[in-house]
Amino acid sequence: MFFAHAALVQAITFVLRPTTTYRAIELDVPVAWLGALGATFAVAPLLLAIPAGQGADRFGERRVMVGGALLLVVAAAGLLLVADNVTGLVIASLVLGLGHLCSVIGQQAMVANASPVAGYDSAFGRYTFATSLGQAVGPGLIVAFGGTSIIPATQPIFLWSSLLTVLLLGLTLALPRGHRTDLDAAHGAGGVRALFRRPGMIRALIVSSLVLAAVDILVVYLPALGAERGIAAGVVGGLLAARAVASMVSRFYLGPLVGLLGRRTLLLSSIILSAGCIAALAAPVPTTMLGLLVALAGFGLGTGQPLTMASLAEAAPLGLRGRAMSLRLTGNRLGQVVVPTGAGLIAAGAGTGGVLLVTSLWLLAAGAAARDLH
Repeated sequence: MFFAHAALVQAITFVLRPTTTYRAIELDVPVAWLGALGATFAVAPLLLAIPAGQGADRFGERRVMVGGALLLVVAAAGLLLVADNVTGLVIASLVLGLGHLCSVIGQQAMVANASPVAGYDSAFGRYTFATSLGQAVGPGLIVAFGGTSIIPATQPIFLWSSLLTVLLLGLTLALPRGHRTDLDAAHGAGGVRALFRRPGMIRALIVSSLVLAAVDILVVYLPALGAERGIAAGVVGGLLAARAVASMVSRFYLGPLVGLLGRRTLLLSSIILSAGCIAALAAPVPTTMLGLLVALAGFGLGTGQPLTMASLAEAAPLGLRGRAMSLRLTGNRLGQVVVPTGAGLIAAGAGTGGVLLVTSLWLLAAGAAARDLH
């Protein structure tokens, strides 16, 4: 049931975000603004991630996840009912980001608290496999309602997504209560400042944020790239699904891959692979090659999140693991605000291809930060 919850949260998010981009294109929003619209998903969570992590530590993971499910219901309903202007899109994206944040903080804290430290790579690999499954299934609604058109019918997608959020709320209420931290133990472990002093914590946060920002760029700008090159919306939905499926494969085999190569070598090699493939997307390649490049980039990007989760959970003491996950998500959201907004400025002068080239450089910077991780 927990893994079904993880998959459903991502399915909802990864159909609503690209569909929001398509609705913005319908409303004639300039391409340079799409990055800023994508960044609104991260603004409120950037401010509230730490309190959400504290709530997961203090009150238990499920309560935070129930709040997240309720916010996702509101976001989907908002996109269905009031997203006929830019203001509606921005507000709904803000609520969507906050709902997603509460859901995933609760999930990640539950994995960290319920798994033995020696099994973190495998545990987070299984968890992120479930999230990738959701990310693969979600864009299927775009395929179903997009067909051969360049811009899909967005209203039916918002309707079905709203129904999925109601299902998610019911599933969340059926989850076990989760773990409540002993407050004395948490106080003895220190606070957020103590987490920053843990070896490797800051580097892991940097790597995590840059890798997730690269995933965000693909989600936001693949529809724009498809629109520029006259690629049908159904094909773009297939590309987004291919990225997620490739991430599923790398996460399914994460435990054996770490055993074979080691965490640091695997992380470095996967980041370099992703950077090269994303840079190649900027070239005018055939659609078949586009699919191969997106899949390879997805395979590489798929390892970054579970490996940095495992590093952070390993570094955090009992009583602070919810806050460690919230720190990671704060860094991720900062990357999601800064990187897509910067990407939008680049798109104004260099187009979508320029955004993809700069994203590959950001990933190489993440690789440099990952060299000293263990």
